[in-house]
Amino acid sequence: MGKLYIAEHPLIQSKIRRLRDKNTNNKEFRELVSELSSLLVYEATKNLPVKDVEVETPHEPANGKELDCVVGFVPILRTGINMAEGALGIIPTAKTGHIGIYRDPDTLQPIEYYCKLPKASDDLHMFMLDPCIATGGTDSHAIALLKERNIKNISIICLICAPEAVKKIQSEHTDVDIYAAAMDRGISKDGYILPGLGDVGYRLYGTK
Repeated sequence: MGKLYIAEHPLIQSKIRRLRDKNTNNKEFRELVSELSSLLVYEATKNLPVKDVEVETPHEPANGKELDCVVGFVPILRTGINMAEGALGIIPTAKTGHIGIYRDPDTLQPIEYYCKLPKASDDLHMFMLDPCIATGGTDSHAIALLKERNIKNISIICLICAPEAVKKIQSEHTDVDIYAAAMDRGISKDGYILPGLGDVGYRLYGTK
């Protein structure tokens, strides 16, 4: 069963509080999303495999560690783009794909319109980036797209999630972990997380 990890670090919790504030303007909202994404990537990658290496310091050789895997990020368009900026700030060498999916406003079902992904390999660890996971339908569909392309090591990084989404993803994809800053109480009739962040697309870009 995939696990849910809620990051309790004080910096993360302080920034998510500011992100929730309806008075936070677009510029600050974008900056906070990027900063939170960097911190959550730090949390989500703590168990990645490493190997021993030797490095020459100005004085003498020293033993060290480096990643022994390929890291990939795949933001869910369009709101995942700002998360990718923060994620790549931590791991600039990561492979980056993009998945375009939107949620039908009437049925709340995912509709795919774009998919470009890195080449699959056994040592690829892919992290999906999506600010809010509400019903879980979009992310479950995106995970299925990754698996169809033989990408096996998959985790989700989100800012907030709803219990309904966590339940759906854990039931449909038992091998996928979720890393989040908070899990809220539920979703509204129109599919927004409560208390949530509001319309994330609008708050990021000023357009619905």
